[in-house]
Amino acid sequence: MQNQPRKIELLAPAKNLECGLAAVNHGADAVYIGAPMFSARAAAGNSLQDIAELINYAHRYRTKVLVALNTVLTDEQLPEAERLIHQIYEIGADALIVQDMGILRLDIPPIELHASTQTDNRTVEKVKFLEDMGISRVVLARELTLQQIKEIHENTHIELEVFVHGALCVSYSGQCYISQAMTGRSANRGECAQFCRLPYQLLDSNGEVLVKNKHLLSLKDLDLSEHLAELIDAGVSSFKIEGRLKDADYVKNITAYYRQKLDAILENRTDVNPASLGKTRFFFEPNPEKSFRRSSTDYFLFGRKAAQSAPDTPKSLGEEIGRVKYIGKNFIEVITNKEINNGDGLCFLGKEDKLNGFHVNRVEGKKIYPGIMPEITVNSVLYRNQDHEFEKILKGNISERKIKVDMVFSETVDGFSLEITDEENISAKMEFPAEKTPANNPERVNQTIENQLSKLGNTIYELGKLDIKTSSTWFIPASQLNEWRRVTIETLDEIRAKAYKTRMRKPMQENVEFPLKKLSYLGNVTNQKAKEFYEFLGVEEVLPGFEVKAEEGVPLMFCKYCIKHALGWCPKEGYKVSFKEPLFLQHNEQKFRLEFDCKKCEMRVVFEN
Repeated sequence: MQNQPRKIELLAPAKNLECGLAAVNHGADAVYIGAPMFSARAAAGNSLQDIAELINYAHRYRTKVLVALNTVLTDEQLPEAERLIHQIYEIGADALIVQDMGILRLDIPPIELHASTQTDNRTVEKVKFLEDMGISRVVLARELTLQQIKEIHENTHIELEVFVHGALCVSYSGQCYISQAMTGRSANRGECAQFCRLPYQLLDSNGEVLVKNKHLLSLKDLDLSEHLAELIDAGVSSFKIEGRLKDADYVKNITAYYRQKLDAILENRTDVNPASLGKTRFFFEPNPEKSFRRSSTDYFLFGRKAAQSAPDTPKSLGEEIGRVKYIGKNFIEVITNKEINNGDGLCFLGKEDKLNGFHVNRVEGKKIYPGIMPEITVNSVLYRNQDHEFEKILKGNISERKIKVDMVFSETVDGFSLEITDEENISAKMEFPAEKTPANNPERVNQTIENQLSKLGNTIYELGKLDIKTSSTWFIPASQLNEWRRVTIETLDEIRAKAYKTRMRKPMQENVEFPLKKLSYLGNVTNQKAKEFYEFLGVEEVLPGFEVKAEEGVPLMFCKYCIKHALGWCPKEGYKVSFKEPLFLQHNEQKFRLEFDCKKCEMRVVFEN
């Protein structure tokens, strides 16, 4: 038996209903959106009514809606979470993205479960365990190499989802406690204070400043758009765009960009298919450099590289447009091959590499007249982080997503029938009694039928093939054809809605043991149900999570990214240390010790009291 083509999914973020609809309209095969409570973005919760509206719209294209309920929970929150999961299931969500294993001990409906990246999915052993727990999909750690992803795929039978675009956390996801320790705001509860984006001094143990006032933990943004085919070959099924706090314009541009990239790959392969229906056409040229962007990196996909961080600024630089050639009294002359427009936002790194910016008031050739003249020097590199004309384009009608349907128009004993069949081979057939009157212009009859039946502009469909089966050329008023088309399309919509089925959760395997006998605070156990879950699976000692009991002197960040390597100080690469260790990061009065595990190629960040 020949294997069915694997479904390849483009998964886009939705801050709210507007963003979710934009994602669907710009080609997403799936959308992930925050639950009303307990999603890992405190600022991106959504009402059940809005999620239900998104589900109803998305399912017409067979686009899935995944609901994020991926925070760790307290004992007091568990009953509310249980009720909420039932409600999410009842409105038709396709899956629930979770972190807290206590959820698996609740009385929940058979909704499909996905393991959030915050469950720290880095090894075959961990992913296999989650598969045995009935999890259908894991979101892999961003730090994995292509080879590691392939190894996980070859040794498990679970769907693999990877981030391909957007912001990077410097710590392994789910293993960052610095925000909780310093502010009481837990990243595992969706309230990250973003300590990784702050400026730091790097000190040696003598207090000597080695690096002054740089964003030493701030990473560039991920962009794997040139490696999608390789990821498909490695076994990835879902390609995730980060950004549940991003606006609709970001979602439109980035989703469209990746839709085009994936379509170009899928069109030339028979082993993989898109995971949803409909062809999306775009009336603009997507460009990720014109959306929020801290430069870009492929991170660890092909191993450790230099230039993974963005130490000068955690803000969006945008696209490089050129250099300053001359500075006049009220203008800046630039060397550029880009078109600059009134209203554009430009920026540059000024004194001490601080990011500065200004708005363009007027442009004459290569001369830019700012609204307020900035302190800038000749040869400064200029970036555009706000493209006024591109933003205007994104506000317009820039995409069209249509499902192809075939029609058969036939003659019956007492009239005519119209059958419409979609890409899934779902059909609606309606019969219409009508008098049959010979046409005065028989040569125009078939063209009239095609003209009227193909008018699908206000629907989600477009005409593929039309087969006209009549014994003679009958006169049929255009208004009648339009009405028959409308009624049959409405019937098809109803049949398609009833035909949609969500996948059910897989059963837990029996006699499975968790790989560890002792679970530290890194297990993120914050409620009794989660504790029972691990004890049931053979864990003998389950320590409370950091949010429940904050241990002193323990690492608050676990990073594959290494500051020493980023600065060219890696001892494995032959660097001879000229400073006294340990090294420290300092922000205002807060001081953190850096621990380097060169055997594992990892860095840990520990708070110094």
